[in-house]
Amino acid sequence: MTNVFSLIVGSVAGGVSRYYLGGWVQRISGSAFPYGTLIVNLTGCLLVGFIASTAGVRFPLNASARVFLISGFFGAFTTFSAFMIETDFLLRGGHGWATLLNIFLSIVGGFALFRLGAFLGKIA
Repeated sequence: MTNVFSLIVGSVAGGVSRYYLGGWVQRISGSAFPYGTLIVNLTGCLLVGFIASTAGVRFPLNASARVFLISGFFGAFTTFSAFMIETDFLLRGGHGWATLLNIFLSIVGGFALFRLGAFLGKIA
């Protein structure tokens, strides 16, 4: 039951964080390009890479803490469902290059930042 509670609390915290950070970034960008979702996903990739590489090695985390952070918080924070919807919106709007740019930056950039986070976690 402790893991389920950790998952629920982490998911709520991650979802609320995604909502506010993504909305804030989108508002300050003043663009139709989905910068809010992009920044949230890239930031989440960096942080989850760091946490995943340090959990149990440099910073011991019990099972509930791992569920809270990785499955709960980052599972809700870095959801790619908004990415899919916004990418489809760009495509249907006739913005072919912006569609490809969004896919490239989100997928390749996300993986690169995940690996950077993992590297930083190993040297921390």
